[in-house]
Amino acid sequence: MARVGVDGLLVLDKPRGFTSRAAVNRAQRWFPRGTRLGHTGTLDPLATGVLVLCAGQATRLAEYVQAMEKVYRTTLRLGQRSSTDDADGEISSVVVDRPPDEAVLRQTLTEFLGEIDQVPPAFSAARITGRRAYDLARAGAAVSLQPRRVRIYDLRVLSYEYPRLELEVRCGKGTYIRSLARDLGTHLGCGALVETLRRTRVGAFTVETAVSLEAEPALARQRLLPLESAVAELPHRTLPSADLDRLRHGQALTLAGTSIDLHPGQEVALFDAQGWLAAVARLDGEARTLQPQKVLAAPSGG
Repeated sequence: MARVGVDGLLVLDKPRGFTSRAAVNRAQRWFPRGTRLGHTGTLDPLATGVLVLCAGQATRLAEYVQAMEKVYRTTLRLGQRSSTDDADGEISSVVVDRPPDEAVLRQTLTEFLGEIDQVPPAFSAARITGRRAYDLARAGAAVSLQPRRVRIYDLRVLSYEYPRLELEVRCGKGTYIRSLARDLGTHLGCGALVETLRRTRVGAFTVETAVSLEAEPALARQRLLPLESAVAELPHRTLPSADLDRLRHGQALTLAGTSIDLHPGQEVALFDAQGWLAAVARLDGEARTLQPQKVLAAPSGG
């Protein structure tokens, strides 16, 4: 359903050599002056592929896209290490008496499945006392980042011929493929870095539906997806306009006598009778109320 105004999401195929911020700045030309525009998850300059942009009210829903599962295709170069854990850094070779055979490689990969603790790369957007790690690293400061809990759902070997290993990685929010390469190289004793990286999917957003940065503005705007795309993984419910007006004014909605079947703490996307996304609310289990988390302006023109 088309929306009135520039509110929605756009799947961009980010080219190599652009930061995510630079890609957003380039895409800004597609939209009217003053349109809020942001992205939903940083891709390194070396990386290409799916970068979901949020325009207008969709910028308030970016966190729900960030939480979606991601799929990457990457080529790792074994036998080398890098200051940035990828091919853009200062590279040093590792002397290897015997390259790991494929059976050892596949067994080692199983150690990275599930929930693991992962230290972000020194050259990353992770924050240390309010500053980006890459700013500190570029200034020559020692960078010490704490491990973070991430989830890797699947690691599929697409090809392996030493020193190159091609993988498909299916993972959750906050996973660094560069850290995966670095740690895999450490486990194998031969070092490893990311040579190429392409994000092929974020949730239901795929590279096949993405637009290029070279696209004409009219085409880019035609590809704009509705706000509800951002909350596709939340349960959906329709409420009367009077209830939605209360939520829009920041008031909790009592569920006594209603049949909304949610778990305590669960978030839900709430729609009006016309199918417009009106709010995201969280269930307070004890009070049996819906607490507004995000409220969206009603569409103009009806």
